[in-house]
Amino acid sequence: MTGQPTIALTGATGFVGRATLDALTGAGFPVRALARKPQAARAGVQWIAGDLANRAALDQLVDGAEAAIHVAGLTTTPDLAGFDAVNVAGTLAVIEAAAAAGTRRLVFVSSLSAREPELSAYGASKARAEKLVAASGLDWTTVRPPGVYGPHDVDYLEMFRLAKRGIMPLPPPGRSSLIHAHDLAALLVGLIPGGEPVTHHTFEPDDGHKGGWSHRELARLIGWAVGRRPWTVHLSRPMLERAARIDRLVRRSRARLTLDRVGYMTHPDWVARPAFAPPRALWQPRIPTRDGLKATARWYRENGWL
Repeated sequence: MTGQPTIALTGATGFVGRATLDALTGAGFPVRALARKPQAARAGVQWIAGDLANRAALDQLVDGAEAAIHVAGLTTTPDLAGFDAVNVAGTLAVIEAAAAAGTRRLVFVSSLSAREPELSAYGASKARAEKLVAASGLDWTTVRPPGVYGPHDVDYLEMFRLAKRGIMPLPPPGRSSLIHAHDLAALLVGLIPGGEPVTHHTFEPDDGHKGGWSHRELARLIGWAVGRRPWTVHLSRPMLERAARIDRLVRRSRARLTLDRVGYMTHPDWVARPAFAPPRALWQPRIPTRDGLKATARWYRENGWL
């Protein structure tokens, strides 16, 4: 027995959820984790079969849990209605199950894209989910991560592969913040107790690099991580939209560059705002981005991804 309370976790088999599950078990928390597919047995983890549309599974997930960390969400889909079905309706289902079970604490993983909901269906769905969380009556905290990278990530993997080939097409000039998945997971776990000054707050964490990174700076950092100095070129929005249509034709439902993503990729400012930083006494980033990108490239190579 660890003496720690049980934590309910959605999205535990995804990129951020996997890091969060590791952080929870590493801290000694018993975890109930929602999974759509059968998972291998793991010490300290009770797998609950189901998804966000399965109310019976959600009831089992949160029954007796001290807190819920809601990570599960849809980031890419060829059918934009899927964003509402998963990110909005799914979040409401978690809220309702938690409230019915008496699980008062909810840590919700949103996205910086919720700041500009008019730019994408994804960002709009996260903004609507945030409103549901804020109106839930639970002891909630919302976290809006910027770009999240690290082992197991498939989104930044595309940039690593392009850098290795020596060319890096970029969106129009802009800046964005980054955070390593392990740092984000540490924040989510650190928020579990709630209370002041975190309950009923929205946070925008980052890697501590003031002002974020320009697209070209990030491209060169990733190039350095893979041992190349890639040629970088900024593409206009129409060019990115054409590329998205080609990606859809070639990879169909597996396309990573979608028209919806182009909507927020071309926005010039995805920098985490200092006024929304988590309290430094609670959490600070530990992984410098230069080191984190190098380690991520090494993980990709060791696992045959790069």
